[in-house]
Amino acid sequence: MTLDWSPLQVELRAWQTAGFTFPLWWRDDDAVAPTPQLDRLISLSNRLALPVHLAVIPQAAQSDLSLQLKDAPQLIPVVHGWSHKNHAPSGEKKSEFRLHRPMDTILKDARQGLMRLQSLFGDRLRPMFVPPWNRVSPEIIANLPKIGFRILSTATPRPDRYAAPELEQINTHLDPIDWRGSRGLADPNGLILRTAALLKDRREGRADPDEPFGVLTHHLVHDQQIWTFTEGLLHRLLDGPTHRWIAPQN
Repeated sequence: MTLDWSPLQVELRAWQTAGFTFPLWWRDDDAVAPTPQLDRLISLSNRLALPVHLAVIPQAAQSDLSLQLKDAPQLIPVVHGWSHKNHAPSGEKKSEFRLHRPMDTILKDARQGLMRLQSLFGDRLRPMFVPPWNRVSPEIIANLPKIGFRILSTATPRPDRYAAPELEQINTHLDPIDWRGSRGLADPNGLILRTAALLKDRREGRADPDEPFGVLTHHLVHDQQIWTFTEGLLHRLLDGPTHRWIAPQN
């Protein structure tokens, strides 16, 4: 398929003409260990000069992952739940951090995830909570700052800057994978149109223009088409009126 990048290029020019810029960030989920796919993610991050916020599953995280990240400063570890285990009953969408268990148990898992990754990564870890499947109950969100989290990251444009007092919402907005179908690359021209539409909503005031625009990837399941599209998309966004966003340490 021939890709038509023109809708995105037109929208980026509109941002430039208006004198606007937007923050851009990158999140990649489900890391647990050094792999060839992680090596490829690191190489792509280097080529683009764009850091990757690596959502690590705490329970399964291997100690040698911390050794690899010491040599890859562009990878920024964040907390991806606890075990990435589905606790939702049959018939409901998968989730680990909705109210399907006692609140104390759920919060213990979130706290345990933060502590485990702090022990692995030290000051490299950012206090960002990424719930598996991007799903989390409001009651749990309200308690995350008490545990030590300062950022919540799920998906879709945020309705408000703060999900709870002292907990900033920094979401992802575009995932190139067709999860409900082929599990390969979704329709790439549709993804381009979607990106342009999301940016237009920001430029015209229908969405928060200050929220970092997030691209979400999953390095462990990428095929060549997904890698190629992701690089092309990020390259074009970086050529536009953007600035790189990195989660603060505190």
